[in-house]
Amino acid sequence: MKVLALGLLLAASLPACEKKTNTETATTEQPAAKASVNVPAFNADSAYQFVAQQVAFGPRVPNTPEHRACGDFLIQKLESYGGTMQVQSFTAKAYDGTSLNLRNIMAQFNPKAGKRILLAAHWDTRHVADKDQQNPTKPMDGANDGASGVGILLEIARQLQANPLTGNVGVDLMLFDGEDYGQPDNTGPYKEDTWCLGSQYWAKNLLPKGYTANYGILLDMVGAKGSRFAREETSRAYAGDVVEKVWRTANQIGYSDYFPFQDSPGITDDHTYVIQHANIRMADIIAYDPTSPDGFFGPYHHRHTDNLDVIDRNTLKAVGQTVLHVVMTEE
Repeated sequence: MKVLALGLLLAASLPACEKKTNTETATTEQPAAKASVNVPAFNADSAYQFVAQQVAFGPRVPNTPEHRACGDFLIQKLESYGGTMQVQSFTAKAYDGTSLNLRNIMAQFNPKAGKRILLAAHWDTRHVADKDQQNPTKPMDGANDGASGVGILLEIARQLQANPLTGNVGVDLMLFDGEDYGQPDNTGPYKEDTWCLGSQYWAKNLLPKGYTANYGILLDMVGAKGSRFAREETSRAYAGDVVEKVWRTANQIGYSDYFPFQDSPGITDDHTYVIQHANIRMADIIAYDPTSPDGFFGPYHHRHTDNLDVIDRNTLKAVGQTVLHVVMTEE
């Protein structure tokens, strides 16, 4: 258990890529009456195509041509949707001593607005499929673990271009790099901070300088068939009101099957470092499967089966429409 920097609460902080669970609880809260708000329809077909386009580059492993090409594509696509771009290039040392060339990519919408909402995902893929029985040292497609969250954010960017934000609310879409280049179990004593290299760097070296947001939402593994999203412990401890906003919204607009009022153990993910070092309250929307052998993730996690076959438009729709609703109804 790790003490985060935002208060006296203790939150279980285990890696988003390798986790051990503690306790979980389920509650019986009832959703409020369905809201009636004019919010554009999130296009799941479009989001799916954005996932497929990323996967088509091949594994987006840092220091590879595929990684560089996909990053260039993401920058171009976000810029084409009217985002004000902030690209943070940096190097980070991996657990094995490799020097990784990384880029955090941010697109700002309504950049002059004082109230900011930070939406984030990671765009890199794991360099090894270390849970797979076959070819565990080879990289994986990362269709769900990485590309799904980015695909949703790209569709949100497209919607924000078509439906511009007005007033004092702005949205910043952040694509973190180097999230999944963490230490495998069989390489020595466990080191938590080998994961989430991009968010660690950004939270300590904010770009734009002095950046802050009213709150944030992280999307991680948000596209697989049958996914369910429980309220993760670190998010509840440090961004409880954001968790409440997201889960209430999902239930109000018809996605209670995907967002049950259930609690899950804490994990270390990009939101951990945003909370700890950037002092931004951030909730993690991340798939939770307590019946899996891992105790948290589905059977495709860090395996070669994390490919387009696991991606479901209905899951993309549930997450994307919920987040878009939260953003578009913010006052």
